[in-house]
Amino acid sequence: MNAAESWATALRSWTIPQEILAGAPESPFGFPSELFRRRGEQAATGSPTPTTRRALEALPEGGTVLDVGAGGGATSLPLAARATEIVGVDEQADMLGIFVHTAEAADVKARGVQGRWPDVEAEAPTADVVVCGHVAYNVADLPPFVRALDHHARHRVVLALTERHPLVWMNDLWLSFHGVRRPDRPGADDAVRLLVEMGITPEREEHRSDDDAAGNGFASREDAIALVRRRLCLGAERDGDLAVALGDRLRERNGLWSAAPSHRSVVTLWWDTEG
Repeated sequence: MNAAESWATALRSWTIPQEILAGAPESPFGFPSELFRRRGEQAATGSPTPTTRRALEALPEGGTVLDVGAGGGATSLPLAARATEIVGVDEQADMLGIFVHTAEAADVKARGVQGRWPDVEAEAPTADVVVCGHVAYNVADLPPFVRALDHHARHRVVLALTERHPLVWMNDLWLSFHGVRRPDRPGADDAVRLLVEMGITPEREEHRSDDDAAGNGFASREDAIALVRRRLCLGAERDGDLAVALGDRLRERNGLWSAAPSHRSVVTLWWDTEG
């Protein structure tokens, strides 16, 4: 099995069992726009991350940025001071609305392209730098996704992902509430192997991301629990049990509630293009 097949197989193993999904009171998929709005706002003024620094290295003054999987703009808006335009691609219209609004507040021209990458790549421009933050684990067929990123970058592609699958931290909850053992792959090492298999040799830098410091979280304890409950396909009547199972992962800091680990290891991969 080659690296691309191994990646796809590992991601398919994360599929929620049909009998659990069929009994879910609400969809376990999708992302709350509140979190992404706050992340974008915080990132625009926060300390530069390795992902930001590597993008800035290749971004000329007055250059352009393409952000694939833009969300609220947390990956691209830290580049606003040097860019003349940032184009964000996202499947969710509400995310693109947040992205454009936050970009305008950062005084940079922005527009959105709605749809799934690379299906909508023809609608996206070539840019000096292409960034893609925390999207790879949603893409089973990664090679065409990466090729499209590469083709749209004049100078560099910068891709960020967590060192391990971002939902690994919930594995004990799946076992406790459903008796289901969840996988722990793929991870960043698998992504690197896949890129090398494609003929891309990325540079790599790893750092600790403190989500509390980044301003992530919800205004209420109930909303923090509700997100995890949705992911687990549980009903609201299990909130009390879930709060107990979360333990010290359920916490309040700086007026915001979170129900996930307070930090994670993030890997930044980057490579220069021939564009």
